[in-house]
Amino acid sequence: MKKVLLSIFACSTLVVFGQDTTQLAAMNKKADLAEGWTKGGLTNINFSQVALTNWVGGGVNSISLNGLLNLYANLRRGDQTWENTLTLGYGVTKQGTTDFFKNDDRIDFTSKWGKKAFGDWYYSALLNFRSQMFDGFANPGDVTPISRLLAPAYVLGAIGLDYHPNDNFSLFIAPLTAKFTIVNDDVLSAAGAFGVDAGEKLRTEFGGYLRASYQKKEILKNVDFTTRLDLFSNYLDQPDHIDVNWETILGMRVNKYITVMVSGLLIYDHDIDVPAADAPNGAGPRTQFKQVFGAGFAYAF
Repeated sequence: MKKVLLSIFACSTLVVFGQDTTQLAAMNKKADLAEGWTKGGLTNINFSQVALTNWVGGGVNSISLNGLLNLYANLRRGDQTWENTLTLGYGVTKQGTTDFFKNDDRIDFTSKWGKKAFGDWYYSALLNFRSQMFDGFANPGDVTPISRLLAPAYVLGAIGLDYHPNDNFSLFIAPLTAKFTIVNDDVLSAAGAFGVDAGEKLRTEFGGYLRASYQKKEILKNVDFTTRLDLFSNYLDQPDHIDVNWETILGMRVNKYITVMVSGLLIYDHDIDVPAADAPNGAGPRTQFKQVFGAGFAYAF
């Protein structure tokens, strides 16, 4: 796992620092100086269907529908900034005669305040909340949920310095960070799910946190690129086991309303057991990865 983390860190470093810092500082300078609120969002709906009749090659009928909503509201006033983002995602799929089955469900809210310290550095405080909206099940037709609203939920609060030379790039380093894992369900709590002690509904960790993000419109013609890497180390318990949350999105515009999107989400949390045949007791910490490819309707506002 250490090799995986080193590879991730090296790749993210190339993404984040691959451009000359002088060039980064010059990009979007006019936007950096603009004061007041900047608000907007993007909604994306992807639909796919496969219908087979007398198809000798095999396969099953399938339907898939995914929706994503990204909202932002940023304030710049004098030497202070306040950035807020909210991402809501939900998707279902149906194969053959099975019921519709959830394949995506997330709530991700981040609020970050900053006050200019020196140069392009800001004293900053960050709050992040992540959870889901509906029950999750291991397999279609199951009746016992393995996850629910606020089970789990993750709340992270951090204080540190933010390197923010322009609207494209941010590097937030927080040596003072508290992370809370909430499992607000009696059954999942009793099972010790998501790293909480059996019977407990809250796990508290204190450590260091790093968030690097880069976004660029028109990185190529009609192609937008966004990547964000979160790293957290718990000072109090096995600090060498670093929690990783890394998401990358590539959006390609066909026209004003039709887009093709490719996204990848990598998660590693040493406190979360993932079913695995070669792990003790049939489960253990594993790298989780989700890739989504879709084409559909998109609208920016």
